[in-house]
This record gives sequence, structure tokens and C-alpha cells, in this order.
Amino acid sequence: MNSEVFRLADLAARVGAELLGDGEVRITHADTIQDATEGAICFLANSKYRHYLPTTGASAVILRREDAAQAQVAGLISDNPYLTYARVASLLYPVADMAGGVHASAVVDPDARIDPSAWVGPCAVIGKNVELQAGVRVGPGCVVEDASVIGENSRLVANVTICSGTVIGKRVLIHPGAVIGSDGFGNANDRGAWVKVPQIGIVRVGDDVEIGANTTVDRGALRDTVIGEGVRLDNQIQIAHNVQIGAHTAIAGCAGIAGSTSIGKYCTLGGGVGISGHLEIGDNVHFSGQSLVTRSFKEPGYYSGNLPAVPNSDWRKTIARIRRLESVMQRLSALEKQVMNQNTDNDAAEQD
Repeated sequence: MNSEVFRLADLAARVGAELLGDGEVRITHADTIQDATEGAICFLANSKYRHYLPTTGASAVILRREDAAQAQVAGLISDNPYLTYARVASLLYPVADMAGGVHASAVVDPDARIDPSAWVGPCAVIGKNVELQAGVRVGPGCVVEDASVIGENSRLVANVTICSGTVIGKRVLIHPGAVIGSDGFGNANDRGAWVKVPQIGIVRVGDDVEIGANTTVDRGALRDTVIGEGVRLDNQIQIAHNVQIGAHTAIAGCAGIAGSTSIGKYCTLGGGVGISGHLEIGDNVHFSGQSLVTRSFKEPGYYSGNLPAVPNSDWRKTIARIRRLESVMQRLSALEKQVMNQNTDNDAAEQD
């Protein structure tokens, strides 16, 4: 990517960091601390990379105050080097401005309302009564179905599908292949045959959300599926119908959330986490990667746990035994004390 050029002192002022050393150093790009060359700025956030600090080829490094003495180059001092790096990188690599307009190969319904500053790319399809607000960017091959709304300065990168009635907030970034508002998995059983349940809700996505490549968010069956403000969704995540995700929650790749589950604010889900349906997850709840969540967790905290699949009868026996472990340990501790007391009494009797 092409980058801007900044004086280090200007970067310090723009991101609110303390300048270390020569502020006239010119920063042309970002790189890793171990691979950086002249003109690069890097960061040190993880202590396992500290040994690269004295020998880095970067022109500047973003680091904590306690690491500054080891730096042989100029830098920016920050309590949160990774956050400061994110802000610096945004300055070095700004999103390119693009004039509004509609590409000649795009198909746009005459009833669509497109702000003059919005841009619709090649082969995109814009449906009836769609609203594209100021600064929206709809990339090549995207489909925005009828009655959907895309908020100001949101960007659909490429081949994104926004299904009918979806409401996308401001400054939302949706990566290639994502599908927002497809039918939820609703089926009723009629003597062995499946009857589709109409999915009549929509998807509502809050402001400043990012949705990764090939992630899917299903529309609600009755109530809406809601993705809160500032949520971060990684690639290849499945969000089922009626799910509610609170503000600023982050979910890593390949996670799956079943229908009608509610997840609170400021939560994190590691990669591959599976959450069953109709559960309530409170605020500030964190699950490590591959955790299997089959009950509600309403209290803040860090949770982990999974076991390989086995026949259901074996699984039930295992869980029953695990639940009895505490009482078994208590009984074992009591027996140990009893044996120790008996041994003490025997030793005393032998001495007599």
C-alpha cells in the first residue's frame, strides 16, 4: 500500500504520544520490529519481541516508557503502544478518497435514493427503495436488496450481499463475501418433513462496526437480529436469527452463535467458540478459543472449556462424574485426615 510521509514530531502531536529523540526523523511506512528498515516505524507491545529493540533497523519505535532506555532510535512513548500504532498506521495509510458516482455497469433501481457523494462500483446491484447515504462506498459485485439502508461513510468492499430491509449504520466496514440479512434457519417438522418458517425480521447493524470476509448474519425470525455499536466480527463467523450482540464486543474467526442468544457489551469470543441458542451472556464475559457454551453466563469473567465428541450416553456419564468431583474430593480429604489421626494414635501407643 502507498503511504504518506510524516515527521515523527508531527505524528506524536497527531496521536497524543510523547516524543523520544529526534522529531525531524521522516517516517515513510510501518513495519515489524524485527524486519524494519530506514524510514519505518514499528511498535513494541509484546515483551517476547523486546530483544529486537536494540538492533531494530527502524527509524522510530512506539514503546512504553520502561522500554525507552533500550531504544537506539527515536520513538513515541505510549502507555498502549499497539493502540498508538493503530492510530499512526491510519495516518500513514489513509483510505483513498473517491468521487461519488455510479459505474456504467452497475444496475440501480430508479426508486433507489443515492446521495451524490456515494459511489457504486462495477457490476453492483442496488434494489428498489434502497438508501445510500453520504460517502457510502459500494464495491464491485455487491448486491444491496430492496428497502435496505446504508449509513454515512460505510463501505462494502466487494461481493457483499445486503439482503432486503437490512439497516446498516454509519462508518461500517464490511469485507468481501459477507452476507447480511439472509434467512435464518427456521424449520418446523411435519411428520418427518420440514416446513420453512418465514423469517420476517431484519438485521440492524450499529455505527462503527466491522464485519469480516465470508461472515454471515441471519435476519430475525420475528424480532430483529442486532449487531451493536463498535462490534468487531472476524472472518467466517455465523450469527443466527434473533441474536443480539452488545456494543464493542469482539468475536474471532469461525465462531458460531445459535439463534435467540443475547451477548452483552465488551465481550470477547476466541476463535471457534460455539454458543448454543436461547442463552444470555452478560457484559464483560470472555470465552477462550474453542470453548463450547451451552448455558448462560451472566457474570463478568473469563471462561474456558470443551471436550471431544463422544456417544451421548458416555458424555452424560462423564458430566455426571465431573459434577461429583467436589464431593469426592471432600470425602477423600476426610479419609486422609482420619488415616493420619489413626497413624498418630498408633505411634503414640507404640511409644507408651
